[in-house]
Amino acid sequence: MKNKDNTIKIPNDISLIYCNKKKIIIFSGPINRKSLKLKLKLIILNSKNLIKVSLLTFSEISNAEKKKLKSLQKTTVALLKQLIIETSITLYQKLKLVGIGYKFITLENFKNQLIMLKLGFSHFIYFKIPKEIKFFCKKQTQLFIAGNSYQKVTQIANFIRTIKKPEPYKGKGILLASETINLKKGKKI
Repeated sequence: MKNKDNTIKIPNDISLIYCNKKKIIIFSGPINRKSLKLKLKLIILNSKNLIKVSLLTFSEISNAEKKKLKSLQKTTVALLKQLIIETSITLYQKLKLVGIGYKFITLENFKNQLIMLKLGFSHFIYFKIPKEIKFFCKKQTQLFIAGNSYQKVTQIANFIRTIKKPEPYKGKGILLASETINLKKGKKI
């Protein structure tokens, strides 16, 4: 194997099914089962638990599309790695509130799928979480969003963040747990 960036190592706890005719690969792991529709052919080495993404397509393509094959190959490798991670572990995002009186409140009446946000507006903001995503509040200023799909978890976290973006002068708002804000200096008199 010369090109290591086009190969993927499969963990022992994940099994896969690859169908060349239907152009699909299915990963099944301890948490979930996910599939991916492919545009490029794969080479599977069972003895070494490796998958190699080739530059061969399932159908004929034009010369303009042949130039994009290398980027398509790297995208396919990234998607396969993401599927392996999604089938083996639960992914999460942690949000924190900065500001006096800002709170996340889970509503018990709605089977813990509705969250109420108190963000300094004149009204409360209600947000409904999809069923496949789980969330919980350890403190009223911290929210954990967990799920099996990286895209959905980050999409919901970023949508909640857009409700009250952190402001650059005082730093108040909804932040990711790992995020820091460089505060701007105010006007001097």
